[in-house]
Amino acid sequence: MEKYKKASKHIAVLAFPFGTHAAPLLSIIRRLSEASPASMFSFLCTERSNSSTFPKGHQKHDSIKPFNVWDGLPEGYTHCLKRNPHEPVDYFLKAVPQNFKDAVEALVAETGRPIDCLITDAFYYFGADIADELKVPWVALWTASPRALFSHAETEFFRRHVGINDPLDKPLDFLQGFASMRVADLPDGVVRGNFDASVPVLLNKMGLTLPRAAAVAANSYEDLDNAVVNMLKSRYKRFLNVGPSNLMSSSPFDDRHGCLDWLERHQPLSVVYISFGSVITPPPHEIEALTQVLEESNFPFLWSFRGDVEKQLPPGFPKRTSSKGKLVPWAPQQKILEHPSVGVFVSHGGWNSILESISGGVPMVFRPFFGDQKLNTRTVEAIWGFGLGLEGGTLTKEAITNALNFILSTEEGKKMRQKVGVQKELAYKAVQRNGSSIENFKTLVGVITCHHYLP
Repeated sequence: MEKYKKASKHIAVLAFPFGTHAAPLLSIIRRLSEASPASMFSFLCTERSNSSTFPKGHQKHDSIKPFNVWDGLPEGYTHCLKRNPHEPVDYFLKAVPQNFKDAVEALVAETGRPIDCLITDAFYYFGADIADELKVPWVALWTASPRALFSHAETEFFRRHVGINDPLDKPLDFLQGFASMRVADLPDGVVRGNFDASVPVLLNKMGLTLPRAAAVAANSYEDLDNAVVNMLKSRYKRFLNVGPSNLMSSSPFDDRHGCLDWLERHQPLSVVYISFGSVITPPPHEIEALTQVLEESNFPFLWSFRGDVEKQLPPGFPKRTSSKGKLVPWAPQQKILEHPSVGVFVSHGGWNSILESISGGVPMVFRPFFGDQKLNTRTVEAIWGFGLGLEGGTLTKEAITNALNFILSTEEGKKMRQKVGVQKELAYKAVQRNGSSIENFKTLVGVITCHHYLP
């Protein structure tokens, strides 16, 4: 622990272990460690999450060290497909915040260094109280879109104006920047759904607590959703867009399955790239519809498929489509979306995927599943204008065919590509020297390295 003794600052980072939270958080922490090389960062998360986020042979950062916290699971608990996937989340949320308090206490004892700053996933509303007890600044990092943050942070506001369980098509025209959106587009737990479920309760508490943070940092950039960004700036001491993170990192990419070589053999703007993220696989009947469209159409496709090809895809599908399609279990998504042969991205609508698609200048087709994905879908389609939600919201032959033809074969599709191209330029501008995200990041570094307690 000699490095801790010599460090100018000891910064504790509390990560959320589910979905795609820990990896984007670590990406920002790596940037902070490079900007503050004399500081030590202790990254606290569950053992299962840390083993994925910090795999053996990973690119090590000497100033970032992972520490495990209790996951709340009963002794002997095993993860399997038959279990409710929300069960580990519920167990974990029952264990917070005490598991983190215990871990921070053990961390200080082990390293011999008190905490100088607390950085948490914005989900962790209790970061405010822990930071107050430690008398250190609390910085909250939001890894999704600013619009999603606003929706959760202003839950009580939406409930007052919309009511509870109002018609899904009711417009949100009472709020600047939301006129094109409907009740159905808001995330579950805001004005509909199970308000007592663990995650909606967590997010509601987050919304009430975030104004206490010394800074709230987000993985976005100033020009993407300016009206919403300005509203957030009026609510927090410091709201700092410091992304897109995918344009700020320089980690090596892995193309073990030869995706880029395959793309080289295809015409510009012709390939359909498909990925529904690392968590969800569409239900069997939707997979069936998508495979039928891919097999019957002339569009070449590259599909990053996380499921079991033999069990979940129609028999013989990979072989029958091998002349125009490529199936891989993993793909270097950012590099693929930057390739000139890719014409459209079929996605679940996760925020990281949207930022990567913007960075590549690729229009999108959405099949959202949960969380902020419906909100993201509607935002890209109705407000930013460079994507399409599927008719009916699910993967059907007609809906997929219409969406792909619209983007790849019509003048309106070309206009979508022009619109996302404008955002691409703005995203790159934000991360260039003196760009808005660079300047915001400098402010963030100043907050975490400040020698004074920022209440």
